[in-house]
Amino acid sequence: MPVRPSSWFVRPGAVAGLFSDLRLAWRLLREPRVPFLVKMLPVLALFYVVSPLDFIPDVLPVLGQIDDLGILILSVKLFLRLCPTVATAFHSGAIASGKSFAPMAPADIVIDASYRRD
Repeated sequence: MPVRPSSWFVRPGAVAGLFSDLRLAWRLLREPRVPFLVKMLPVLALFYVVSPLDFIPDVLPVLGQIDDLGILILSVKLFLRLCPTVATAFHSGAIASGKSFAPMAPADIVIDASYRRD
């Protein structure tokens, strides 16, 4: 039985997964707990897409655009993998429950005080 090649875009789960990854990445870019150097990864990928220097020139009809798309997808996947798992889990849950963006509450800040009446 021969194997039929299928397009990546024919699979509905792949495109939906890509959009959910982009939405999660957008929320994590605004999260203060994600390190600055990790946030630079998608930004540098966008600079690569905009810049005229490419691995495969954009003059080639299809290959030039696939090159840019591949770099963007890989950078988003790597960005999500490098983000702290606590932040990723928090924002994934917030997206699933339909909440709007709000940064994570600082759980490690404790104010130890005692009440004294004068």
